[in-house]
Amino acid sequence: MRIGVPKEIKNHEYRVGLTPQSVAELTALGHEVWVETQAGAAIGFADEDYREAGAQIASHSSEVFQQGQLIVKVKEPLAVERAKLRPQHTLFTYLHLAPDRPQTEELMAGGATCIAYETVTDAQGRLPLLAPMSEVAGRMSIQAGAGCLEKARGGRGVLLGGVPGVAPGKVVILGGGVVGSHALAMAVGLGADVTVLDRSVDALRRLDSQYGNRITTLYSTRAAVREQVLAADLVIGGVLIPGAAAPKLVSAEMVKRMKAGAVLVDVAIDQGGCAETSHATTHAEPTYVVDDVVHYCVANMPGAVARTSTLALNNATLPFVVALAQKGTRRALEDDAHLLAGLNVARGVITCGSVAEAHGLKFHSPASLLEQL
Repeated sequence: MRIGVPKEIKNHEYRVGLTPQSVAELTALGHEVWVETQAGAAIGFADEDYREAGAQIASHSSEVFQQGQLIVKVKEPLAVERAKLRPQHTLFTYLHLAPDRPQTEELMAGGATCIAYETVTDAQGRLPLLAPMSEVAGRMSIQAGAGCLEKARGGRGVLLGGVPGVAPGKVVILGGGVVGSHALAMAVGLGADVTVLDRSVDALRRLDSQYGNRITTLYSTRAAVREQVLAADLVIGGVLIPGAAAPKLVSAEMVKRMKAGAVLVDVAIDQGGCAETSHATTHAEPTYVVDDVVHYCVANMPGAVARTSTLALNNATLPFVVALAQKGTRRALEDDAHLLAGLNVARGVITCGSVAEAHGLKFHSPASLLEQL
C-alpha cells in the first residue's frame, strides 16, 4: 500500500502522523511511504531520518495526497486538506466531528473513508487511540492552569500548592476518566486541594483507593458541580461522551458567579467544550476572559509537547496502520470490530451514531458499508 504523511498545518501543531521508526516498520513490510518535507523537523525528525527509514520525501502536501492511498495524520484535516481527499483515500486521524458541521459535510462530499482515532475501541470498551493524548492533555491541564492563575496572566495570583501558613489552591476536576485521573496526579503532586466529580462510582472508588484522604471524590450532580465550580480557583473540564459533543456542565451563569481571576481549562474543547462560555483557542492565543474568569481552551493541547505526544500516539496507532496497510481498508475493518468502531464517514454517509445524532443526519451501520470499500 502507498501511505501518505502530510505535514500538519493547524496553528502551532508540530506532531506528525508517523515517526521514522514507524515508517521503517512499514517499509520493511514492503509498503511505500510518502512523507511531506519537514513534516517532523520541528520535533527532531529530519527528512534524512525518513529517507533512511525508506520513505519517499514529497515536496508538497499535494504530492502526498496524490501518491497516498492511506493518509495518516494527527489532527482533523483543514479545509485546504479536505479538498484534496478523494474516494480512493482512507483517512486515519483524529476527527472530532460532532461539534464540526462544516468538516462533517465536506468529508461526506469528498467520498473518502474516514477512520477517527477517538472512536476506535478495545476489548474493555476503552478508547486506546484517544488515551495517550488524553494522558498528555490531562497532565498539561494542570501546568496550563497553574500558569494562568498567575496575576500577570489574568489569574487570581494563587499558587496551587500554597506555602506553609497559606492554604493551597482549590482544583476541581470534572470527570474521573483518563484526562481527569492524569490531571489529578499532577494536582496532587503540586500539593493542591483537589476535588474530582464523576457519575461513575467505580471511577470514584478507584481514585479514592489510590489517593485516600489526599483528595475529595464527589458523585456528579448539577448541585455538586455548581457548588464546587463556584468555590474553585482552577476548574479542569475532562468529561467525554465517545464521539459525541461534550455535555455543557458549566453554564454561563455559573461562570459569572465564579471567583474573579479563577481559571477554566476546558480539555473537552475538541468535542465542543463542557462550558457554555468555551470556544476553541490556539497555542498562539490560548486564553480569553469571560466575566473575570480566564478560559484556556486550546484544541490541540498535546501539540505543545509534540515530540512526547507523537511518540506516545505512534505507540498506539502503529498496529492499526500496519493492519490497514497489510490487509487493505475493507479487510482490516472486517477483521477488527474495534477498528470498525472508528469508521465515522464512508462513501458519503455517516457511520458513527453519535456524530449522526449531533448533526441530525441519517446513520448508516459501518458493517453495511464494508462491501462498498
